[in-house]
Amino acid sequence: MKFSVGDKIVLTRTGEEGIVTAYIDTQMIEVEVGGTVFPVYIDDIEHPYLKWFTGKTGKKKTSPPEQLPVEKIAERKQRLAKGVYLSFLPVYKTEAMEEVVDALKVYLLNEMPQAVKFVYDVRIDQKSEFKHEGVLHSFGNVYLHSVSYADMNDQPRFHWQLTDTGNDKMEKAEGILRIRPAKLFEHITHLMQHSAPTFSYVLVEDFLPKKKAEPVEKYEAPLKPQFMPVTSRTIEPPKYELDLHIEALLDNKKGLSNSEIIKIQLDTLQRYLNLAIVHRQSSMIVIHGLGKGKLRDEVHTILKQTPEVGRYKNEWSGRYGFGATEIYFRY
Repeated sequence: MKFSVGDKIVLTRTGEEGIVTAYIDTQMIEVEVGGTVFPVYIDDIEHPYLKWFTGKTGKKKTSPPEQLPVEKIAERKQRLAKGVYLSFLPVYKTEAMEEVVDALKVYLLNEMPQAVKFVYDVRIDQKSEFKHEGVLHSFGNVYLHSVSYADMNDQPRFHWQLTDTGNDKMEKAEGILRIRPAKLFEHITHLMQHSAPTFSYVLVEDFLPKKKAEPVEKYEAPLKPQFMPVTSRTIEPPKYELDLHIEALLDNKKGLSNSEIIKIQLDTLQRYLNLAIVHRQSSMIVIHGLGKGKLRDEVHTILKQTPEVGRYKNEWSGRYGFGATEIYFRY
């Protein structure tokens, strides 16, 4: 069935009428329906006058309008695998008796049984050139815009985001498509050799379910030490050697800030100082390590403020190096 530019046509799936605006190849033409221009397969359209010539002659039976048979909408054959695609249609022009690509028309194709919400943004050199968002019904397509072939040499970034409108338990899908010049040339060459109208990139084959939020372990800092009377009947025994490295105090320090870590270390020091004093220890060694010296300085500040500490020293030893302070108590 042949069509020419300007012919009136009817979409067999929806019954909408339109006009042929351009001839793409032997399989596809471009039509305008309701002010929107898009490509269609020739199999999906027909002449509105076709039934005039193919209808049977003879006496015409009349029946009330409400009893007229309703034509069944032919189910469109799925030509691509399930998914959402960004499709590119080259537009050619003639230069020096040869056809060259002038621009690329960009379409969004939905080959899925559910409608999808889309957000689309094309950027060249971090500058947005075209934005559009909306909802694309199942097995539908929408013309987005045209990109000149010269601009494709700048490798525009096609940013996209898709959402399953029928199931809020599915994750959003998003990404960035970039076509390198060598790959674009390969696509165009392939289309010319095989008389194909478009090339496409699959954006998403299906939506994935949302991940369940994992519970975040929240560290609760111990209460500020209350200087309450502690008796010798305290359940926890004192220590003569106290290691303040955070690995020795906690099984897992993931998620803790540096200020939270040092607070844990100083709270631990204060607790064991109190225990040492109640049990009237004569000395204790506190291992604080070297590092930048912040923990050591904080330890020494607490020792200066504790009346029961007679003296302390941070000298070299074969076992700890300079990473420990030895404390001597007085009563």
